[in-house]
Amino acid sequence: MAAAPRLPRPGLNPRIRKGEPMEIPRMRLCMLFLIISFIFTGCASTRTRMMVDGMKPLMQKMHEATSRNDDLELVRDAMPSLLLQLDGFIEASPENPYLLANAAEAYMGYAFLFVEENDRDRARGLYFKAKEYALRSLKLNKAFAEGFAQDDIGVFARSLQSIDEEDIGSLYIATNAWLQYIGVSFADDSSVLDDLPKVEAMIDRALEIDDTYYHGGLHALLGVWYISKPEMFGGQPDQAQFHFREAFEISESKYLLWQYLYARYYAFEMKDRALFVSTLEKILAAPDDIYPEEAFANKAVKMKAATLLEQTDDFSMAEPVRAGNRF
Repeated sequence: MAAAPRLPRPGLNPRIRKGEPMEIPRMRLCMLFLIISFIFTGCASTRTRMMVDGMKPLMQKMHEATSRNDDLELVRDAMPSLLLQLDGFIEASPENPYLLANAAEAYMGYAFLFVEENDRDRARGLYFKAKEYALRSLKLNKAFAEGFAQDDIGVFARSLQSIDEEDIGSLYIATNAWLQYIGVSFADDSSVLDDLPKVEAMIDRALEIDDTYYHGGLHALLGVWYISKPEMFGGQPDQAQFHFREAFEISESKYLLWQYLYARYYAFEMKDRALFVSTLEKILAAPDDIYPEEAFANKAVKMKAATLLEQTDDFSMAEPVRAGNRF
């Protein structure tokens, strides 16, 4: 009598013989590989973001050290590498408000100090990137993001009430960079002037939060704002003078950039040659250690002041046209 066929034990593949390696079907193998890759890639990405986010204290110290460094050439030559490094950090942690604001400030400062006078087209791109980084930081606030997307300036202005002291840095940088971008762009593209109502609303909100922020920078910005516009379009020389004086008082005239802007914009627009020259000379005569915490910025401003002073004869200015404009 023939023996009954032996049935395979449950759980074993009848095609696998004892001692032979088990083959995993190709489809399952591919799926397993994809799952493992996704897990490890995701973990690596998360670890990278966490590492970058944990660098804030170190980056703050680096920022302070850079600001105190009075070796202008060293810092200037290092800035392009720093900008690329910040871009990479933001790729790793795209919703980090500190990184976004820090990168915006760095791009704006580099454009203003070292690029704008020689290459306005390149400066336009740098200012645009600074503006976008700062606005990205602000748009992490959902109410602001929704208001920003609206064409109604009233809705936008109300959304700014959700911005508080914690976000003053991003608000100040966004406003400043946006104005710088408009300043180098409007001659070629007048449509950028359509953004001015939003910029004005942002300035108003920043003043409400803290008008002394960044050595009185909001007042210096308003000084430029009021003197740059023709009187028929809202320019107010007296208001410009008032805000520059406020900036000087808040900074104790130690942050030399405000005096440079006073010469470059106020004295020039008032066609006051004596004021223009004396202000620039005052900058150049300031002690190198007048403000150790801002040694780099002051050194860079002295360089720009020396260049501007050499160009005095190229400008059409008379001796003082108005009295009482000294600070």
